Amino acid sequence: MLTLEFGILEFDPSWIGSWTPRSWVSWRSRPGCELFSIVVFGSIVNEGYLNSASEGEEFCIYNRNPNACSYGVAVGVLAFLTCLLYLALDVYFPQISSVKDRKKAVLSDIGVSAFWAFLWFVGFCYLANQWQVSKPKDNPLNEGTDAARAAIAFSFFSIFTWSLTAALAVRRFKDLSFQEEYSTLFPASAQP
Repeated sequence: MLTLEFGILEFDPSWIGSWTPRSWVSWRSRPGCELFSIVVFGSIVNEGYLNSASEGEEFCIYNRNPNACSYGVAVGVLAFLTCLLYLALDVYFPQISSVKDRKKAVLSDIGVSAFWAFLWFVGFCYLANQWQVSKPKDNPLNEGTDAARAAIAFSFFSIFTWSLTAALAVRRFKDLSFQEEYSTLFPASAQP
């Protein structure tokens, strides 16, 4: 067992168990998805709605379209929850003994990741379009413009992170298919 010493404190990573470095790579198969979704929904929630002095109601910074803000917040929150769900699956994944069940989990990961890449593409196009047609007279002091641009930019980045997640899941699926073929060709009980 490896014990790391930092001055007075000792850190004993015994909770890691029997994980190998490859397990840690597969566990961290969502590069930035959590962070990007937090940035998108956080920036819209914090600075995506403005108050007008002449009106009593808040309005969305994206062309006064409440659907644009609602879409960005909904996709961001649901993507974050999906990341947490698949993070739990990644932690539980080494304990799944059946190759068929592992394949089902990885196939769901492929489908969900591709679906989220598509939703982030729609969100990027929608937010960018609504930002482009926004009128300067609606926001003369440029309040929240950095947050609106950040939500658009991180929606764009999310397309690639979820696509990369789907590609990593495809690689994992190929590894599982190889394991299944290997176990059928060379059963464990046939060894002397």
